[in-house]
Amino acid sequence: MLEQALEGGVQAIQLREKDLGGKALFDLAEKMRELCDRYDALLLINDRIDVALAVDAAGVQLNKTSLPISAARALLGAQKLIGASTHSLDEARQAQSSGVDFVLFGPVYFTPSKASFGAPQGLDALKKIVANLRVPIYAIGGIKPENLIDVHRLGVRGVALISAIIGADRPKEAATTMAQMLRR
Repeated sequence: MLEQALEGGVQAIQLREKDLGGKALFDLAEKMRELCDRYDALLLINDRIDVALAVDAAGVQLNKTSLPISAARALLGAQKLIGASTHSLDEARQAQSSGVDFVLFGPVYFTPSKASFGAPQGLDALKKIVANLRVPIYAIGGIKPENLIDVHRLGVRGVALISAIIGADRPKEAATTMAQMLRR
């Protein structure tokens, strides 16, 4: 399924496996990096700087319970990407001032995978994030083909998707459709 998404034009994959031990996560990350390399896509590792370094991933995605961004940068160096998952304008501003390369903001719409992070933020909150930050913003949470254009019009760099592609009957076609929508 992951390869189908990459074939469809997905440009980055985030490996987010919180229940795997170090060896199992490393093995999976190594396979995913090799797959991403074949499609010239980026691999980001959620929260595990050690695994990102071990498999030479493009970078990491951090959240408010992760190592501080400054510590992550010291370990990763300037060449690796650091993204921050944020759920408010204050969190996004703090991440930017700490030196992230990009911000993931959401959930924009309701989605079961992000329900634990509170109510959907909505388009108005996303618009404020885009207007107030200099780093690229990626929107996440409940983004589907029927609302993708509304999100993209606000000036986000891109979107992070889970169910819109992985949950689709035909992941490659879903990824292709959404990638084409973003290029318009």
